[in-house]
Amino acid sequence: MPEEKQKSTSPKQFTWFLLLKAHRILAAVPWLATTLYAVFGSIRKRIATSNTNEEDPLYRGRLYRLIKLFLAVSVAALLVEIFAYFNEWILISRVNPLEVGNLVQWCYVAWLDFRADYVAPLIVALSNFCIVLFLIQSLDRLVQCLGCFWIKYKKLRPVVEEELRDIEVGSGFFPMVLVQIPMCNEREVYEQSIAAACQLDWPRDRFLVQILDDSDDDLLQHLIRDEVMAWKDKGVNIVYRHRFIRTGYKAGNLKSAMACDYVKNYEFVAIFDADFQPNPDFLKLTVPYFKGNPEVGLVQARWSFVNKDENLLTRLQYINLCFHFEVEQQVNGMFLNFFGFNGTAGVWRIKALEDSGGWLERTTVEDMDIAVRAHLNGWKFIFVNDVRVLCELPESYEAYKKQQHRWHSGPMQLFRLCLPTILTAKISTWKKANMIFLFFLLRKLVLPFYSFTLFCIILPVTMFIPEAELPAWVICYVPITMSILNILPAPKSFPFLMPYLLFENTMSVTKFNAMISGLFQLGSAYEWVVTKKTGRASESDLLSLAERESKNGSEDKIQRRLSESGLEMLEKLKEQKTAPVGVMKKKKRNRIYRKELALAMLLLTAALRSLLSAHGIHFYYLLFQGLSFLIVGLDLIGEQVS
Repeated sequence: MPEEKQKSTSPKQFTWFLLLKAHRILAAVPWLATTLYAVFGSIRKRIATSNTNEEDPLYRGRLYRLIKLFLAVSVAALLVEIFAYFNEWILISRVNPLEVGNLVQWCYVAWLDFRADYVAPLIVALSNFCIVLFLIQSLDRLVQCLGCFWIKYKKLRPVVEEELRDIEVGSGFFPMVLVQIPMCNEREVYEQSIAAACQLDWPRDRFLVQILDDSDDDLLQHLIRDEVMAWKDKGVNIVYRHRFIRTGYKAGNLKSAMACDYVKNYEFVAIFDADFQPNPDFLKLTVPYFKGNPEVGLVQARWSFVNKDENLLTRLQYINLCFHFEVEQQVNGMFLNFFGFNGTAGVWRIKALEDSGGWLERTTVEDMDIAVRAHLNGWKFIFVNDVRVLCELPESYEAYKKQQHRWHSGPMQLFRLCLPTILTAKISTWKKANMIFLFFLLRKLVLPFYSFTLFCIILPVTMFIPEAELPAWVICYVPITMSILNILPAPKSFPFLMPYLLFENTMSVTKFNAMISGLFQLGSAYEWVVTKKTGRASESDLLSLAERESKNGSEDKIQRRLSESGLEMLEKLKEQKTAPVGVMKKKKRNRIYRKELALAMLLLTAALRSLLSAHGIHFYYLLFQGLSFLIVGLDLIGEQVS
C-alpha cells in the first residue's frame, strides 16, 4: 500500500537532523565572532585615529547643542524609568500622590500626572502637525508617480519636427552653439570632459568650446591650458579662460564667460560640469527641440552614472536621482513645462538667459535661480528623458554631505529672495501657487522639516511620554509605501529598500540643518565646496587611464610640447616630487560626525526605553535607525580610506 511505503521519520533520523543544524549554527559562531571583532576593531580604530575638530563647526552649531540636550534628558529619563520598572512603579497609573508611601515614588507619580496633563498634549499637537505635513507630501509624491505612469502608458514625450529627427548637413539647421565647461581644481576629470566636448558631432565652425577654469593651482592651470592647446592644434574651436578675480563661484564664472564679445554670435549654450561626458550626438538630440518652438528656453538631459554600484552610498544616491529624473523632472516638464535646471547637461537659448537677467551670484544654487527667473519671464522647459550624459556620484560621505548641504540651503536662500518677484510676476495664479507651495515650500522646506522633526526628535521623545505614542502606520506602513514608490524607477535596487529608508531619515539631519541655515541666513548658508571627483568616468578608456596614472605621463606630455609653459610645468612637477613630507598634501582619512553620533545615542536610548513598554515595531525602528546613524556618524558608509 502507498501508505505503508511512506514511513515516518524515525527518532534517530530526527536527532541527526537536529545535530546537523546545531553543527551548522556552531560553525557560524566563529565567523560571526570574527566579523564582530573586525567591525568593533574598525570602530575603535576609527575613533582613536579621528580628530573630532576636523568636522567643520558650521555643520554643528545650535542644532548639535539641542540634540545633546535631548540626549542628556533622555538618558536621565531612561535611568528613572529603569529604576521605576524594577520597583514596579511603572505599573502605577493615575494614583493620588498623597497615597504614595515615600518621597521618591511621590515625585515619580507626580511626574506621571504632570506628563499626562501638560506635556503629552503639546507633543501630540506637534506630532499631528508633522503627520499632516507628512501625508500632504506623500500625496504629492503619489500624484507625481501617477503622472509618470500616465506618461509611460500613453507613451508621451516631447515633440520634435519630423524632418529634424535625423539632422544631416543638408538640412541647414546647425545653429551656432557655445559649449561651456566650468571647472575648479578638477585635476581628476579635466581631460575626459574636454575630450568629450571637443568630440561633439557638430560642424566645427558652428560651435565653440569654452574651458572656464577657476583653479587656484598654478600647475593644474598649465596642465588644463596645455590640454586645450592640444585640441586646438587638432582643429577644434576651443578657448581657455581663467579669472584672476574668482568671485561668485560657478555663477561668477559663467557670468564672466557670457560677457565675452563673441558670445553675441551664438544662439545656444550647452553647459557641462567637469565630470560630465556627453555622447557625440548630444547636440543633435537636444538642439532640434528649439526649432519651431521660440518659447522654449531650456532643454535638459538626464544624468547617467558610471559608479552607481561602487559602494552602498552610491547605490542609495542612485535611487534618489532616478526618482528625481524619471518622476519629478519628467512629470513637471511634460505637464508644467517647468523644473529646476540641474546646472549641467542642458542647453539654454541665450536669449532666455539674457531676458531673465543672466547668471547671478546671490545664492549657491545659481542653476535653480536662473530657472525660476526664466519661468517667471514666460520661458518653457523641456526634459528629454532618453538623452543621458555620463557623470559620477560622490563616493565618500563627506563629499555627499557637503553637496546635500548646498543643495538644500540654496533653495531657501532663493525662496527668500524670489518670493516678492513671484507674487508680482505676470503669470497665472496656478503657476504662482505651484512655484510657492509645491516647488519651494512642500518639496524644499516641508520634506526635511517633518523628516527630521517627526522621525528623529518626536518619535524618540514619545517613548518617554507613552500618552503621545505615534501609531504604527506613521512610522512603518506609509514610509515603506513611499520608499517603494521612490525605488520603482530603479527596480534593480529593490534589495536596498530598507537601507534606503533608513539612510534617507539619517540624511534628514543634514538637510534640516541646511534648510534652516538657508532660510535664516546662518553661518553655513553661503558655503560652496566643489564636490570631489575620482575620475572614474574615464575608466572606459584604458589607454587614457594608463597614460594619466603612469609615473612619467605628465612629464612626457609636457616634453612633447616644446614651449615655455611646458618647461615651467616640468620644473613644478619635479619640485612636487622632491618636496619634503611636511609640505606634502594632507593625507585623506575618514572622519567622525558628532551630530549623527549624538542622534544615534538618542535613538538607541529611546529603543531601550521602548523595551520596558514592549512597544514592538517602535523598538525595531528605533534600533535600526539608531544603528544607521551610528554607521554614518562613524563614516562607515561610502569610500573607506585605509
